[in-house]
Amino acid sequence: MKARHKKLVLIVLVLAALGIAVALVLNAFNSSLVFFFSPAQVAAGEAPLNRAFRIGGLVEPGSIKREVDGLTTRFIVTDTARTIPVTYTGILPDLFKEGKGVVAEGRLGADGVFTATQVLAKHDENYMPPEAASAIEQAQRAQQTLAE
Repeated sequence: MKARHKKLVLIVLVLAALGIAVALVLNAFNSSLVFFFSPAQVAAGEAPLNRAFRIGGLVEPGSIKREVDGLTTRFIVTDTARTIPVTYTGILPDLFKEGKGVVAEGRLGADGVFTATQVLAKHDENYMPPEAASAIEQAQRAQQTLAE
């Protein structure tokens, strides 16, 4: 093989290795993305059925039900326009309460129940996750538009 051909083969191998590395990084990045959806978006079918995402809003007053096992909790998340039932097995944050902001990460089942793997609650009296606050604000604007 001539030196020119050796250089060409080396360049092709380096480009192929670079392409594989870029593909692996993009695949890892894509699989680690977790998108946020409001209950209204989930009810409209915008949320994926086969991958994890976050849902946020307010814990509907009177909706928290604890199972006899002591770890499983069922509650409803609302953005004041729509509600989504959520099931979580694990220890809830101390600040998790009815009427307060919450973000849950998990998957939506075929039955329409969101099975959470993680629940995040507000960290002080005035805080609500920006995504949840925005979703609630949009839902309230949509209700006002419908009422007019």
